[in-house]
Amino acid sequence: MRPKGQITDRQKELLSLINDHITDHGYAPTLAFLRQTLKLKSNQTVLDILEKLEFHGLINRDIGKSRSIRITEKGINMLYNITSYDYQMLKEESMILHDGDSSQYYTNSVSKLAVFQDKKIRREFYSKEWWFSIVDIIEALTGTDRPRKYWNDLKTKLTDEGYIEVSEKIGQLKMQASDGKYYATDCANTETLFRIIQSIPSPKAETFKRWLAKVGYERVQEIEDPELASKRARKIYKAKGYSEAWIEKRMRGIQIREELTNEWKNRGITENRDFAILTAEISKATFDMTPSEYKDFKGLERENLRDHMNDLELIFNMLGEASTTEIAKSKDAQGIDENKTAAKQGGTISGDARKALESKTGKRVSTNQNYLEKPQDKKLR
Repeated sequence: MRPKGQITDRQKELLSLINDHITDHGYAPTLAFLRQTLKLKSNQTVLDILEKLEFHGLINRDIGKSRSIRITEKGINMLYNITSYDYQMLKEESMILHDGDSSQYYTNSVSKLAVFQDKKIRREFYSKEWWFSIVDIIEALTGTDRPRKYWNDLKTKLTDEGYIEVSEKIGQLKMQASDGKYYATDCANTETLFRIIQSIPSPKAETFKRWLAKVGYERVQEIEDPELASKRARKIYKAKGYSEAWIEKRMRGIQIREELTNEWKNRGITENRDFAILTAEISKATFDMTPSEYKDFKGLERENLRDHMNDLELIFNMLGEASTTEIAKSKDAQGIDENKTAAKQGGTISGDARKALESKTGKRVSTNQNYLEKPQDKKLR
């Protein structure tokens, strides 16, 4: 068996298939479905792969129970290669919050991660500032495979150096571990971490301090001035070659999406899977495709679907989500079943409008066009 964190292409293929099935249907696939789709010899072969995925911490399941497979946060991160610093920051700024494709249904947990040189650092926004997991930082700086032991020894060293208030500066916040459960974790704010890092001999220390200053303070600034987050997102899209007209629609779509997800939260939707189910219902009714089907149609893999929509696709997407928000409010939808009905109705309003336009113009709204090679602004000319 490979070391933890390293999986084969076949294992990743099965993990991706499970994720797509949960996204499209709201529940895990059967062993028979996995066997037939991947053309495996037997259900036992599927079970063997599932066992390896569970060993690597990529899934959880209830042995002997049908359709009980759940993809962990670690599994989602691996599927969508979540390591890009700019991508992380864009998510945290709520610019692509729960934004339509399956990689976005997990932003509640992903946004609590920051990435330093491919090492994930857990963090929580508490008392108007970021608090970071100390053991994660120690592991990133030192490479030790026993970061908790290192931290215990370091606390003694800090006290001996005269930093006797170290214990008072440390807070314990519940953070999600690799097994998917939440545990009380020693955390520190940016100021305290700067002091702790001084006592860690590491060639990465100075680079880390600069990184920490950036990720530790930007979010605070944006709470005081929310326009900073919007300006940063606009700047990123502009740099990627998107037109001003497209950017305006994209930003408006982000706002509508955030209003919808907030409404869902207020109406009892808390599970990542439920966000995926509801979004798939809107997309299916609007475009006759779920988000994963739409990505296949456009030839996308890990890319954000909406970043590759044209103006009309963005407009009808907004209409479906805005309609869903209004229906959920007017019907006082509660829980997954009632909100699923509202999602279908909201998506149908947009879908009917799309079909009416297509009937008049003789052209499809949905296109397989994407912006992987040519910038969006160039394709419109």
